[in-house]
Amino acid sequence: MPRHAPLYDSRTALLVVDVQNDFADPNGSLSVRGGDAIVPIVNAAAREAHAAGAYIAYTQDWHPHDTPHFAKDGGIWPVHCLAGTWGAWLHPDLVVLGPSIHKGSNGEDGYSGFTMRDPVTERTMPTQLEGLLRAREIERVVIGGLATDYCVKATALDAVRLGFETTVLADAIAAVELEPGDGARATEEMRAAGVTIVGGKKTARRRPVARPAVGAA
Repeated sequence: MPRHAPLYDSRTALLVVDVQNDFADPNGSLSVRGGDAIVPIVNAAAREAHAAGAYIAYTQDWHPHDTPHFAKDGGIWPVHCLAGTWGAWLHPDLVVLGPSIHKGSNGEDGYSGFTMRDPVTERTMPTQLEGLLRAREIERVVIGGLATDYCVKATALDAVRLGFETTVLADAIAAVELEPGDGARATEEMRAAGVTIVGGKKTARRRPVARPAVGAA
């Protein structure tokens, strides 16, 4: 999209990634430091998008109690975003102006809003998101949410792969940073793949919680 063009229009979708209590609340099991601070920024983006006639969709991790995704079942992540629990709910201050797509409901790794991966067979399967966007003839996506270095990155890279012109709102994301610099590296990886990064802020870091070995939620 040309620099002078509006960020949102009827062929654009704002994708709000995983702004859930377990990630965005300081008491969440995988809390991202600064995660709650992006909520008003995401809300402002949602209101702007809605006023411009853009489509808005939200994603949520929605895990069962037992899944190979969790460390207790042989995976790498602390228990988080259990379906129907407080941790899986969208942050209470988040303005919700569209549908939410649940991912990981059958125990899959649900990093991208567009795809899920079976952690045992490694088979990849789509979520409902692409179908919702194609039905509305969406050509461009704008992304904010949590976390920069995992679910935001995975969603943005999938969006590019699927042919959507993709923008990430740098002020509306925060990084887990299991290793220092992960957020910046994720941003550069997205940019190298063709994602436009607009705005800018210092990468937020996750507060100390149970630490998985590798990967992310």
